Amino acid sequence: MHIDTLLNSVKQQAELNINDIKLSVSSGWEQGRTLYGGISASLVYQAMREAVDSEKVMRSLSTNFIGPIEAGSDFSIIVEVLREGKNVTQVVGRVLQDNKVALMSQASFGIPRQSKVNVSDPLQHKMDYPEKPNFMPQIPKVTPKFLGHFDLSKNKGGWPFTGTKESAVHGWMRFKEQPSVFSDAHLIALIDIWPPTVLQILCSPAMASTMSWNLEFIHPHQKVSGVDWFAYQAQTRQAADGYAHTEANIWDKNGTLVAISRQVVAVFA
Repeated sequence: MHIDTLLNSVKQQAELNINDIKLSVSSGWEQGRTLYGGISASLVYQAMREAVDSEKVMRSLSTNFIGPIEAGSDFSIIVEVLREGKNVTQVVGRVLQDNKVALMSQASFGIPRQSKVNVSDPLQHKMDYPEKPNFMPQIPKVTPKFLGHFDLSKNKGGWPFTGTKESAVHGWMRFKEQPSVFSDAHLIALIDIWPPTVLQILCSPAMASTMSWNLEFIHPHQKVSGVDWFAYQAQTRQAADGYAHTEANIWDKNGTLVAISRQVVAVFA
């Protein structure tokens, strides 16, 4: 099931009734016993996007993964506009399955405005474009199914459960089967594909789950295509007591910072 099929279903249903969006996502998007968090957040974002004026772009997205979303079973996306101002609109989206809230997101959308404040981000990733990608190995019953939709190429750090001392991950990412038109919804789905930075420290497989994910988009985005690689650099800010705090920067093919990502991850090891 291609991501465009899912996003288009959200768009079509939202045109009829923004508060009655029903979906079922195939097992090819599974991550353990739930759907891959990036696809879940992307679909909720798309529903919220349809409830907001197109001139307002997403500035921030905060998502809490509350419970598992079962693949192959129907769930609903409920959208509520909390406040619609002249410049900024605040929206909440929820995923309900079996009458239980499984995911909740809050997004802020804002129009571009003329401003005397203009500060460019000086940080560069300094990584060579992946001419010979170092792909993540596909290990049965270990590598999540959803990763079959993406390409990951690592530059720094280790793969999960390899017992490295490194706690940062640098690399490149893209869709394996390109979207027809690359949108912010696709970028949300793409950013979350990397395993938590701390899993590489472990020597054997263990459970881990993202509790909360905060994503900030840097605008304006330059136009990219579905085949373009995005650069990704994540670091562990702190980890203890079974929880890890990580943050990442994401650049497009032109070296422009497009997003900042932060997560709180529960690690059961």
